[in-house]
Amino acid sequence: MPARNALISVFDKDGLPQFGQDLSGLDFSVYSSGGTARQLRENGVLVVDTTDYVGQAVASQVFNLLNSLTDQDQISLNETQRSSIARSFGKPVMNHRVATLWPHIHGGILRRDNVDSDIAELEAMCGVPFDLVCVDMYPLAKAIADPNATLESVVEMTDIGGPTLLRSAAKAGRIVICDPADRIWVVEQLRANGDLTAEQRRALAAKTEYTVAKYCLTSAQFLSHGEYDVARLAADMEPKSTDPEDQLFPRVYQPTYRRMHVTRYGENPHQRGAIYERVGSRIPSLVQADVLAENKALSFNNYQDADAVLQMLLEFSAPFACLFKHRNPCGAASGQTLADAYRSALATDPLSAFGCIIGLNQIVDLECAQLVHDTEFVECIIAPGYTPEARDLLMKKKQRRILELPQIIDGRMAGEIVDRPLIGGLLRQEYDNAKLDQAQLAVASKRLPTEAEMMSMLFAWKVAKDTLSNAIVLAVDTATVGIGMGNTSRVDSAFMAVKRAGDRARGAVCASDAFFPKPDGVQVCLDAGVTAFIQPGGSKNDAEAIAAADAAGATMVFTGIRCFKH
Repeated sequence: MPARNALISVFDKDGLPQFGQDLSGLDFSVYSSGGTARQLRENGVLVVDTTDYVGQAVASQVFNLLNSLTDQDQISLNETQRSSIARSFGKPVMNHRVATLWPHIHGGILRRDNVDSDIAELEAMCGVPFDLVCVDMYPLAKAIADPNATLESVVEMTDIGGPTLLRSAAKAGRIVICDPADRIWVVEQLRANGDLTAEQRRALAAKTEYTVAKYCLTSAQFLSHGEYDVARLAADMEPKSTDPEDQLFPRVYQPTYRRMHVTRYGENPHQRGAIYERVGSRIPSLVQADVLAENKALSFNNYQDADAVLQMLLEFSAPFACLFKHRNPCGAASGQTLADAYRSALATDPLSAFGCIIGLNQIVDLECAQLVHDTEFVECIIAPGYTPEARDLLMKKKQRRILELPQIIDGRMAGEIVDRPLIGGLLRQEYDNAKLDQAQLAVASKRLPTEAEMMSMLFAWKVAKDTLSNAIVLAVDTATVGIGMGNTSRVDSAFMAVKRAGDRARGAVCASDAFFPKPDGVQVCLDAGVTAFIQPGGSKNDAEAIAAADAAGATMVFTGIRCFKH
């Protein structure tokens, strides 16, 4: 392998000595300066200081020029004198603000090996050709994040030489390393193959350009006081990937949101709030709904509850109604007509329905509207549409908000991805599109479910999917009669559900969004008269839960699918 030259200037010196030793062992001459050169030398790496290199090159050019113009005797300088003059060239100036911006360095990087004039000019400059450039930049983002940051302190930590060296190396197709994590990989490739392939060099160049671009965008955002949507631009620049996970969950995800409304307040009156639309989203959303009556603006909590209503509405195609409070259903039912569905849903828990948000999945007719109109204190109604007579009736109560969203009828979209914010972050996941049919269920008990029980269990399971965990849903036919949710133990949710159901629990089915960790929750429901259970199964105590059902003559089926909703 022919001798080659490597230029190293790094801020992150973790693993640097080994990297320098590896390059020396691969017959690279190492050029560096400052702290990088010092640490390499302290660990036995022979280093040519870039200051000495540039100084000698410039001095040699000057001497060669003088020798060509004057008599040799007029400039007969000894070696010490020549070295002293050389050291005066190439030195960093202006307190190291200008250190590597020399033609001798960038010419050595940018020369074209297949262009004779480039090689001749580099030789005339007394320059050396650089084959590898390893540079990482000052930590600008860290400087900006410093609570004591000032314009001056950030500007001083804005790298100029580093990005310039990197871009020169990327343009010239050199082996360019901008990420400390790539140093070991490059050494491994050099050891195994003697060089990097053109495609490998191109990949390193692309990563370098991307890294420098993000660095410059960070500076732009700081200087513009955040005016530029830097994160969005960075996402657009992210290299494309064929990895299916990268397609579903991009490595850089920065959606753009447009403010639609300022809410009356946030979760509480002392907090401010607003609702935004995600630009480009095709998912049925409240932000697309037409507000037909809004004498009082929707609150932050109204939007949260209405969003929970929408999620449940999208699960059903038959006439369906639900009533929600605090993002949980206090009643849900399907029926032959929308009015039948609403009547049954309201009957689940009329007390909790006070101040609720009502969801209806079909065009609201006058019969259904009359039932809704007669319900005491309804905060909001959401439906795909209303007949003219229904709309006129519902708008008579001035404090009631009426939303119309035609997309409800289309149901849920396939491949839907949902976001959930964290403080300083974000969770993303596929929506729970799991659907059950009778063929998927495994009967765990001795008794098989009846056809009516099976229909009711599948209905209750769909309601449980959109009820906050731990969820216990009791249903008769296709209407809920008792719901327990949001408790820290499943048995407490069971107690809540049977309490709300009362005598209606007798002959009901029970859906649980996760397995029963102990048979106590099952027993609570059995004691109230529940005859059928649908649950995921998978608990180490499944046998005890099954035994309790068998002892009571009940039936129990396993879905094999959990449907937690936190």
